[in-house]
Amino acid sequence: MKNFFLFLFFTGMSAPFFSQNPAISGDAFAHTYSIVARDSITGEMAVGVQSHWFSVGSLVSWGKSGVGVVATQSFVNPAYGPRGLELMENGKSASAALNELVSKDEGKEYRQVAFLDNKGNSAAFTGENCVESAMHHAAENFSVQANMMLNDNVIPAMKKAFNDHKTLPLAERVVEVLKAAEAAGGDIRGKQSAALIVVGPEKVENSWEDKKIDLRVDDHAQPLEELERLLKVARAYEFMNKGDVAMEEENVEDALLYYGKAEELFPANLEMRYWKAIALANSGRIEEALPVFREIFAEDDNWREMTTRLPASGLLNVSKEDLNRIVKKP
Repeated sequence: MKNFFLFLFFTGMSAPFFSQNPAISGDAFAHTYSIVARDSITGEMAVGVQSHWFSVGSLVSWGKSGVGVVATQSFVNPAYGPRGLELMENGKSASAALNELVSKDEGKEYRQVAFLDNKGNSAAFTGENCVESAMHHAAENFSVQANMMLNDNVIPAMKKAFNDHKTLPLAERVVEVLKAAEAAGGDIRGKQSAALIVVGPEKVENSWEDKKIDLRVDDHAQPLEELERLLKVARAYEFMNKGDVAMEEENVEDALLYYGKAEELFPANLEMRYWKAIALANSGRIEEALPVFREIFAEDDNWREMTTRLPASGLLNVSKEDLNRIVKKP
């Protein structure tokens, strides 16, 4: 029976929500600490998690724009994710949805689960058989939960961090909460993986638009440091995307502004510097663009060849003379 459930799990197939005893025979371990949260101003919702377990984000964090978010951990029953979101989408509150699923779960005493709906209602459950230190704190717009922690200080530290960082964007605020948990003791086994998702306040038409941020660190010596770095990169690329849109709209000044902000966040990235140079050239500021191009080509000459291909696509609008000046080798 155990091998059968393990087969179901590792092949991605679904076992029944109710299982025969032993109720957790095929469930993955994801002993961890996490937060589900909502920004009361923007309406964005997030899940942040860190664990000493490989690829924790593939199991614990679930979310859907305009609906809610779910964290399911300890001895993970992944069904809490999609089924909880379905219940909340159909109008049940976080508490009602969680209670319904917990009442049907024979392995509930091994579970730790948190739901948060799009109105900011949160609910959490910690089974009696979760490994100590295990507890949760559910409040308006957030819930923090942890099991297998080094001590009982983790949850109070997470709660304090969430309340102390109200001015930060939701994603950055969630990272601060995770960092506070780690500083307070964190997982008794150490650290290995982390994840962060953010979904929007309104339902979206296309599934690929659902997650505004979707970051995973599956295996790393310092997963929270890496998660924080990736979030910074993600923010830089948000500016890059805005710059690209501005370029499409032939709004070169806005493109320059956005590309410049991206470069400030991620100055070592050649592509961010490159598209800023392209925007400068397109605005007729060739003399400003030339030294930027030269620095980039010196680091990677493929960008020189790339530049020769852009005029045909309408992405670089300069005279042949200026193009030759840009791509000329020293």
